[in-house]
Amino acid sequence: MGFGTSRSSILKRERSRSRFHVVSALLCGALLLSACAGRFGFGIAELPASQGWEPLPIGSWVLNDGLEARTMVFCPRASCTQQGFASVIAFSGDKAARIEQALNADPTRLARLFSKPPADEARTHKTARPKGPPKSTTSVSRFEAEGVAGLLVEIAASDGSGKSATTAILHGREAERLLVALAVSADAATARRDAVAAWRSR
Repeated sequence: MGFGTSRSSILKRERSRSRFHVVSALLCGALLLSACAGRFGFGIAELPASQGWEPLPIGSWVLNDGLEARTMVFCPRASCTQQGFASVIAFSGDKAARIEQALNADPTRLARLFSKPPADEARTHKTARPKGPPKSTTSVSRFEAEGVAGLLVEIAASDGSGKSATTAILHGREAERLLVALAVSADAATARRDAVAAWRSR
């Protein structure tokens, strides 16, 4: 199993925690790009290798028009107190407009979308089962940092285990591009800190 493949499996586990369609799209793009052979991003100065952060290969190409992965770093459990992921992604054209519109949507609506399980066509033909209590709670809040808008999505398990995951996103325009700095961590404070670090590295 190659470097890109092993890192892809790690990112898949992180991505499974977040089901909000915008965040999932961002992480999915990062995941697929990390599987490409090629150059590494420029890294994130405030998340250095000396603290356990590892750069992920982003390749020398993009998935399609309108998406550019600038850098991605990951902090594995083996070398970090808690796992973390941070990236800087640029969108342009229609893709930028769609992502920006979704990020600017009503927080309550975002929370509902985030909590909604992904569609599974194979299950649509099966008899619906009674719904049990929700396995997690989701909250969405806004914040500002570095002069740009931020979005914080927190997911907490409902079983009393204390398990949680937070995605922090900072986004803003750079000429015709929409820049998104994204970080995933177990707690909100760390996710916000890492997202700010990623934004500063843009």
